Amino acid sequence: MTISGSCLCGAVRYQSSGTPVMAGNCHCKDCQKSSGSGYAPTLFVPLDTMKIEGEVRYFENAGATGGKVQGGFCPTCGSQLFSKSESLPTLIAIRAGTLDDTAQYQPQVDIYVSSAAPWDYIPPHAVTFEKMPPAKPGA
Repeated sequence: MTISGSCLCGAVRYQSSGTPVMAGNCHCKDCQKSSGSGYAPTLFVPLDTMKIEGEVRYFENAGATGGKVQGGFCPTCGSQLFSKSESLPTLIAIRAGTLDDTAQYQPQVDIYVSSAAPWDYIPPHAVTFEKMPPAKPGA
């Protein structure tokens, strides 16, 4: 599967040949602030499968689990593109709205629903976690 996308102005383009590891909506306060919305829809792929063209700047802060999280954005148009987490060093999270084919995003989970805004709609059939999902054994 090839996943590709870009920022709003096109100065940054990316492509991944990796199979997505997970896809989900994060409702944590950091994702709300960085997206300007109720949640951030993200698609996780192996970092070593990503090819990025153009300049990406990263803003680093402490994530909800205490580890460092870097949010990648285009310095020209400000589009949020990626995030990298110290707790998931082999993965990169792609913001689903930046995909060339947004139908490739199929959310599997909603995480940090305990932080969801009161006006945010979470479908009743969604698989939800109050915080982060538990780690898989051996992961």
